[in-house]
Amino acid sequence: MLAIALPMAIQMSAILEFVSTRRMWTAALVTLIFAVLARLVRGVTLSGSLAGAVVCFVLLATAGPGAFAVLVLVFVFTWLATRFGYRRKQKLGTAERREGRTASQVVANLAVATVCAALAGLTGKAAFLIAMSAALCEAAADTVSSELGQTQTGYVRLITTWEVVPVGTDGGVSRMGTAAGVVVSIVVSGGCGLFALLPQRELLIPALAGILGMFIDSYLGAVFERRGVLNNNWVNFFSTLAAAGIALLLTRA
Repeated sequence: MLAIALPMAIQMSAILEFVSTRRMWTAALVTLIFAVLARLVRGVTLSGSLAGAVVCFVLLATAGPGAFAVLVLVFVFTWLATRFGYRRKQKLGTAERREGRTASQVVANLAVATVCAALAGLTGKAAFLIAMSAALCEAAADTVSSELGQTQTGYVRLITTWEVVPVGTDGGVSRMGTAAGVVVSIVVSGGCGLFALLPQRELLIPALAGILGMFIDSYLGAVFERRGVLNNNWVNFFSTLAAAGIALLLTRA
């Protein structure tokens, strides 16, 4: 029996190693294509495409194709929102660079989701997939709400005091931007179910955590970014971290 079992075990190990290697190469190829396309449409700078490639590879290799599909969905939403009303944003001085987002911006928005995906792959715990999804929901919701809010005429209100402030003020919120952010968080969470990343019964958690993270982002902007304590990248990082943390707490509740 031992003489038979040993060759079978070696053969099974070889098969698993082949599948794992093939998955890594597939992830690398898809990552390369995605990074090139993101650069061609000027969604990211060269450094941003390299940072995005790392994010893409980790999500694909650890969380699977569903995570990659959701990442693409987030990219499409943020790219469209950034391009919408670009001339008005230029006049306000709030427009993103035409070359796209830099590596620091990519890391600020996606580092938490990347770490959560890696933890999900290492531990096998579904809670980290929910946290990753929440971080992606927040990143998309916050970007869309900010970008669309800057295109409206009139005024916005500071989230801490509700006073009227100029459009583009850190911590300023608008009805249109907030509504768009809520919708996007729900849609991205729905994408997590559509692409079989999460079961249907779990989709409410990342959607809600993403929306709460979006409001936390505005609060951090009003309290810390306006005073120069934090820059926008740190605000984005902490808000995605908050969304992931909220998701973990709700998952355990």
